[in-house]
Amino acid sequence: MHVSVEDIQWADYIFVMEKAHKKKLSSKFARVIRDQKVISLDIPDDYEFMDDRLIEILQ
Repeated sequence: MHVSVEDIQWADYIFVMEKAHKKKLSSKFARVIRDQKVISLDIPDDYEFMDDRLIEILQ
């Protein structure tokens, strides 16, 4: 996971692909993430970086 406290504090919204990702963020950054808006897109994390199919889903 390549997320820092500064990243979380900077963000207005945090989007994650799966609920498991949201749980990991909440676990690792409990105090910082408590007041942030974390939105799970419910997309399985089965795609390669910049996969055309994933980009299409996200658009």
